[in-house]
Amino acid sequence: MAFWFTSDTHFNHANIIEHSRRPFACLEEMTETMVARWNECVLPGDVVFHLGDFALSWGNKHAAPIDAILARLNGQKWLICGNHDRDEVKKNPRWTMVKDYHEIKVDFGGPHKQRIVMFHYAMRVWNQMHRGAWHLHGHSHGSLSDIGGKTMDVGVDCHGFRPVGVEAIAAFMRDREPVTCDHHQ
Repeated sequence: MAFWFTSDTHFNHANIIEHSRRPFACLEEMTETMVARWNECVLPGDVVFHLGDFALSWGNKHAAPIDAILARLNGQKWLICGNHDRDEVKKNPRWTMVKDYHEIKVDFGGPHKQRIVMFHYAMRVWNQMHRGAWHLHGHSHGSLSDIGGKTMDVGVDCHGFRPVGVEAIAAFMRDREPVTCDHHQ
């Protein structure tokens, strides 16, 4: 079982192609490309944390298309809600978990497990950041300058329109220094 992280897929959202300058000619091409790239990485038993903005939805007419996309995606899917995730997304039974914020600890074999803090939005401070906790976020579509510390935008616009694996995140975080910005030492 592997851990994967992603956000801001914006399925069903044709305008995101122009807004985020995505290299797709149409919504169908974007959807098919992202589903294929997801399934190239993620195996059925893997866990995928989607950090929000899974799909555009405006009422029950989008419930069936959202369910059809979720059914095609490999892995156990956990949703950390974004600002575009309405009930048609959040209440879909294919999600293993739906939360606004979540933390996990991953064992890389060292003396301590790695804490990972997940939220749709980039935070300037997060739990245990002074001890090297990672913060993973989306929302900004790669538009933020580096905010420092052990943080990463896991949105599809930053990672070839596919989820990013925990090992790739670990390699990225390896040389980044924790930041202390308050009274914690």
